[in-house]
Amino acid sequence: MYQEYIDFIVPLAKQVAKLQLSYFRTDRLGIETKSNISDVVTRADKESEELIAKAIFEKYPDHKILGEEGGFRGNEDSQCLWVVDPLDGTTNFSQGIAIFSISIALQYNGETIAGVVYAPYLDELFVATKGGGAYMAYHGGELKKIHVAGKKHLDSSVIATGFPYDKVTNPDNNTKETSRIVPLVRDLRRLGSAAHDLCCVASGILDGYWEMSLKIWDVCAGILIVEEAGGEVLHYRDDRSLSVIAGNETIVRQIEKIISPDWNPNSKI
Repeated sequence: MYQEYIDFIVPLAKQVAKLQLSYFRTDRLGIETKSNISDVVTRADKESEELIAKAIFEKYPDHKILGEEGGFRGNEDSQCLWVVDPLDGTTNFSQGIAIFSISIALQYNGETIAGVVYAPYLDELFVATKGGGAYMAYHGGELKKIHVAGKKHLDSSVIATGFPYDKVTNPDNNTKETSRIVPLVRDLRRLGSAAHDLCCVASGILDGYWEMSLKIWDVCAGILIVEEAGGEVLHYRDDRSLSVIAGNETIVRQIEKIISPDWNPNSKI
């Protein structure tokens, strides 16, 4: 039903990927800081968003865009909103670490109907449409349907998380929650791109993920991809922007219990 949008987004994401890879591991990044020393932006972020915005407005001139770097632009009265993170994982990108991604989603009347996440260096593509399932392709291969992992116990699960940009000044920064989780899981990962983390959950590469204080552009496409892959995304608190737990229903409930302020370490998971 929404395939035309996927057919538009995928080639666009791959075009943006070429731009990003031309900057990756070079001395031309033009690194700047935004809200604090931990919150960085590069020339590639800005040029990627402009390339995406230009393509969207050429194809859909009456739509509007919410981008990480440029904010809202376009027709304020449009029911169609493109939610764009042109380069999710900028810290990784700026350090030469290969895990970063492009996230592009389309919402209609506030509901996400199409989403694409593409990891340029890894050449991993994730796509989903509302009611149409979720798919992954890598290394130029064909799209194949994906599903979240079926594990039911944390002790055999590999879980990912992340930390907010204000972690230095705000003690509510996920370190307490992380210290609770670490002894209870097979292992923990901090990979550095929320959009890609969610897609790893959707494809069963990761068994679960949680993070606080995210923005809609970080997760809009990824949430749809997880849900269409049979997973659950729980918004577990509303006082730290977007704070989500993702996985299958059982793993989400177990993570929710452990990171709750009322967690009793002597209780059963």
